[in-house]
Amino acid sequence: MKMVRLFVLTLVILSLVVSGVFAADVAKGKALFNDPKLGGGTAGKSCNSCHKDGSGIDISKKEFMGGKAKSVEEAVNMCITMMMKGKALDVKGADMENIVAYMKSLKGKASEGTPKKKKAIEGC
Repeated sequence: MKMVRLFVLTLVILSLVVSGVFAADVAKGKALFNDPKLGGGTAGKSCNSCHKDGSGIDISKKEFMGGKAKSVEEAVNMCITMMMKGKALDVKGADMENIVAYMKSLKGKASEGTPKKKKAIEGC
């Protein structure tokens, strides 16, 4: 019985360590979301410029950017390259994982405050 408990405890600890190593960092994602350098720095825009505190972001939808993007990662890169004139992120990279993790952490909070009529945001 002691061996079984020890084995289970070891598995639990190992899974926590591995998940901690490979888990995306929501705080880093939030920092990227608010960083104007993500948009190339010249325009002075961040994701937060158009999506104040995550407004208008709902990653549970099956369509993004008017149905053109096939994934959240593609939608993020479309915003970065087209709207912010920045350089696309590696879809498998840590920065993309972090920004998507932050967006997932919003879980409907962002869309709650979104007005029914979209206001035009200059440059967005």
